[in-house]
Amino acid sequence: MKWLDKIPFPTLIIIAILLGLAPFSPQPHLVEKLQMLFDGTLSKPIDIFDLVLHGAPLVLLIVKTVHHYTRKASA
Repeated sequence: MKWLDKIPFPTLIIIAILLGLAPFSPQPHLVEKLQMLFDGTLSKPIDIFDLVLHGAPLVLLIVKTVHHYTRKASA
């Protein structure tokens, strides 16, 4: 996971916030797509792509954080 270690935390946090909350009004895409997923109405390919696009930075941030702290704990 060396490629993930090269991404600075502040940059990843900013990208995760901006893409996770974009567009800011009326409702962020990530929130809208997660609601669609839980309601069972997430079926169009564009909606699935939107969920992946807006959720990927947040998932990367979580993976990087877990990797960072588990690596420190084992060292």
